[in-house]
Formats: sequence, structure tokens, C-alpha cells
Amino acid sequence: MGKSRKIDMVILGLLEHEDLSGYDIKKRIDNGISFFWKGSFGSIYPSLNAMEKAGLIIKAGDQENVNKRAKYLYSITERGKKHLIAWLEDSKATNDLKYETLLKLFFGGAVGPETTIKTIEQFEQDISSELQILKHYQKNLSKSLKQSDDHLYFYLTVTFGVETYEGYLRWCKKAKQMFRKETAPH
Repeated sequence: MGKSRKIDMVILGLLEHEDLSGYDIKKRIDNGISFFWKGSFGSIYPSLNAMEKAGLIIKAGDQENVNKRAKYLYSITERGKKHLIAWLEDSKATNDLKYETLLKLFFGGAVGPETTIKTIEQFEQDISSELQILKHYQKNLSKSLKQSDDHLYFYLTVTFGVETYEGYLRWCKKAKQMFRKETAPH
């Protein structure tokens, strides 16, 4: 199966915990890891098909759901587990950072400080909302660290998010202060 896409690893990691449908995978991504990884149906389903052909996962059958549409559950195979473990054991990782806010800031000279401050304020609002959710997860996970080995991994991931988002908010405050000093009448 050539070079694995990261969405493959996300799906294998989720399936390592439980059998899931494509829809369930999307929900897990949106509700659990969307703070640091995104996934769309347009990437999930092609990945599921490719991994099934490669023998990394199997369809665990189909069931009727509420809408009378076939719902396929996917399971990770032993080959899939080995593939996931090999990826996890490779300490090299690509940590791409893509923020449209920073693109707009970088080119903000074309519109000036007022527009750029609004962009920073929107980013700040979005980060503040997500930070509250992360802090809620962190609080709940801290209560159950002893109950499951996986909770420590989840907790550390959430803690990274909390500390990172708090850093983003500090940056927003400083950036706005700098723009306001620049635009203040002399």
C-alpha cells in the first residue's frame, strides 16, 4: 500500500479501539481530535476503500440504520495493527502548521491595522471557545487517569492543546496591543 496518508493512521488508530462506520469515524474526529487534526467524508471514505483493498481493515458487516441505508462497520486487521504500530514506532513526524489567520496577517499590509485587528479578534474568539472545550476535556480526563491507560495519552494530548491555545491567546493580546500603539495618534 505505498506511502500511507495520515488520515489512514487516524482511521487505524480509531479502529484499534472499536469497530466504526465511516460516519462514526467522522464523528470521532470532529468530537475528539479536531483541535489538532481534521478529516472530511471526502478523505475518509476513499481511505477506507484503499485500506480495505490493502487488507488493513475489513468491513464487519452491514446493518440497517434509522434511514434504512446500509451501514458498514469497519474493523482493523492484524496487518492493519502492524501497520499502525510501525507508524507509531517511527519517531519522525511531520508537524505542519497551517493557519489562514497568519496568512491574512502576513499580507495584512494591503488592508491596514483595523482589518487585521478584526481578523485577530475573530481568531481569538474561536480559540477561546475551543479552549473552554479543551479545559472541560482536561478536567474530565484528569479524574479518570487511573481507570484506563489510554486516558493518560488522551489527557496529555488535551493538555498540549490547552497550553498551546493559551499561548495563542497571549499572542493575540500582544499583537492587538502592538497594532493599537502603531495606530494611536502621536
